[in-house]
This record gives sequence, C-alpha cells and structure tokens, in this order.
Amino acid sequence: MNLITTTSDLADACKRLAAHDYVTVDTEFLRETTFWPKLCVIQLAGPDDAFIVDALATGLDLAPFFELMRDQSVIKVFHAARQDIEIVYHLGGLIPTPLFDTQVAAMVCGFGDSVSYDQLVQRITGARIDKSSRFTDWARRPLTQKQLEYALADVTYLRDVYLFLKANLAEQNRISWVGDEMQVLLSEGTYRTEPEDAWQRLKMRVRKPIELAVLMEVAAWREREAQSRDVPRSRVLKDDAIYEIAAQQPVNADALSRLRTIPRGFERSKQAEDILKAVNAAMSLPKEKLPKLPKGRQAPDGSAAAVDLLKVLLKLVSEQQGVAAKVIATVEDLEQIAADDQASVPALEGWRREMFGEMALKLKRGEIALAFDGRQVVALEQPAKSKAAAE
Repeated sequence: MNLITTTSDLADACKRLAAHDYVTVDTEFLRETTFWPKLCVIQLAGPDDAFIVDALATGLDLAPFFELMRDQSVIKVFHAARQDIEIVYHLGGLIPTPLFDTQVAAMVCGFGDSVSYDQLVQRITGARIDKSSRFTDWARRPLTQKQLEYALADVTYLRDVYLFLKANLAEQNRISWVGDEMQVLLSEGTYRTEPEDAWQRLKMRVRKPIELAVLMEVAAWREREAQSRDVPRSRVLKDDAIYEIAAQQPVNADALSRLRTIPRGFERSKQAEDILKAVNAAMSLPKEKLPKLPKGRQAPDGSAAAVDLLKVLLKLVSEQQGVAAKVIATVEDLEQIAADDQASVPALEGWRREMFGEMALKLKRGEIALAFDGRQVVALEQPAKSKAAAE
C-alpha cells in the first residue's frame, strides 16, 4: 500500500498518474467542529497505481496534487464530487477539470437517483465494500490498516465503475447528457460562500421587509464570524436566534437579553455588540431601500391534477428509458409545463424534450392517455378528433 507523507513522493505519484488519461479521486475529511472542511486523506488511483496521501503529514505541500487536478489531459473521476471539489476549491483555488462524476453518470445510465458508491460498486462489480470505517476519526494518527483499506477501496473500485459507465454512455450516445448535468459542479458559484448571500440558507420565517433586512444583516455577520473563527455557524449563533432577532429587532443590550434564544450574559459580549450593530444598520435603512420579500412559486388554479399526471408520465418515461427522473425533469419543470406549453424549462429543450417534453405536451392536449394494463402504467395514443366533433 502506497502511503504518501512527503512532498517528493507526492510529486512522483502525481507524475505517474498524469501519464494516464484518467485518475480516480476521493477525500476523507472532518467538518463537525470547523466551518471549512479539514482535509485528512486524499486517495488517488490510475489504471495501474493507487496511492493514499496523508494530507496532515508534517511539511507536506499539496502543490503537486493541485497541479494534477488542473491538468487538462487527465479526466478526474469522483463519485458524488461536490464536497470533494469544495475542498480542492477552498485549498487550491481551482475546480478539477475535466471532470466525471460517477453518481451523475449512474443516474443517466438508469441506476436511480443519487445512488451511493457502495451500491454502485456492488451492482457493477459484485464486490461488497465494508463501510464501517466511513465515520472514523480521520485526523487521528496513525491511520489503522482498516482505515487504509477502506480509503483505497474508494478509488480502486471506482476505476471499474468509471470504465463501465463510460462504455455504457458511449453505447447509448449519452455522453453529452452527463456534461449537461455537471455544469453546477463546474461552477465556481457552487463553492463560494459569500456572507451577503448567507440569508438564503435560512427558512423564510419573516413576513415584513424590515424583518428580512435584519435577517440578512445578522446572517451576513454570522457567516463572516464563522469563517474567520473557522467554526460551524451554529457555534456562533443558532438559526432560531436569528429568526427571533429578525422578528423582535432588539436595538440595545437590554432588549437583546430579553430574547428566549439568547443565553444569559451574552448581551455583554463583543458578539452581542456586533449583532446589535447589524440590527441597527438594518433598522436605519430608508423604507425604499428595504429588501423585498421573495415571492413563493404559486401554481395556477387547477394545475395540481395536471402536475400529478405529468409525474406519472415522468416515472413511466424514466423506467422505460433507464434515466433517473430527476435528470429528465424537476417538479418545478412539471409545474411550469402544466401552466404553459411554451415554458422555458430544461424538460422542453434538447434530448429531454425529445424523450419526455413532447409526450408531456401531448398528454396536456389529450393526444395521449395514461392507462393501467393490469401490470403497469402505459401511454396510449388517442384517436384524433374530427373538426366536426370538436365543434
């Protein structure tokens, strides 16, 4: 087992891996007590080699790893890549490209919505992965033999999964579909944590513009505080406290101390002072500068039944075509299609329209019907109505 603890060994490993057209990648990290994920282990494998990198080794420089992630001649293969990419983006300032996410590819190949890695490995290779080490303390040293074996399996079996899915996609001419689905993973906006946008993570429990203004200011303060101290948001201020502050708008320490969600004595702290500054900044906004309350999506009257029918059709098409339903259309897509034949949604564009969108529109127009043939739901073409009958 190749356990890497020095920069020179990492550089040699990355050089060997860069000679191939793909590399499988995984990470082990902790984030229960920090804002930013704490990278502990990196696993890498090519067609012939596999390595485990001790990311916490003294003096280890991860620059060779980031160079490999930046290398455009090597496809980086992950499973459920979002959290791994978040780590690479935070520490290395880059998004690994070109990218192949086997979870996304599996959805396009008919393995269901968000299939887990161990399930996918078993279905493709027949092997069973021992997941008992998944939630162990990856920051503790030395790493146990069981941890190392688990970590290695996360990239060695991934080679077989990748090659199988790649061939399956090529056979069905669906390679471009995976690219469409991975645009979110490739967007830097997915991994940026801007304090001014932190309020969007919270449930909308406000009813007035001034409440939203306070919520936005306090949420932004909490985000900056959590990032600077590298602690979870809840360690700084719990969500319920932000909701109560937004509703009550305390402008001084005495008013803050009266809130149920504020611990006794907190009102005398530096944090309390900063919170009050945030509240007063929101309270000082002119009425015309107050934020507008977001409008929730409202389905047109009478469209609920149509959406239900479209959901049945979507499930039917998903099963017939071997593509996860969430890849073909979202609930929002269905709601908009139910309301408007010309809706600007992905389900009415490209291959999705060809596979599902046209059938959805025909169902709306009564040109096809859904029926139960005793074993399963089927779509039936309806005879065209004559002009006289229509009149």
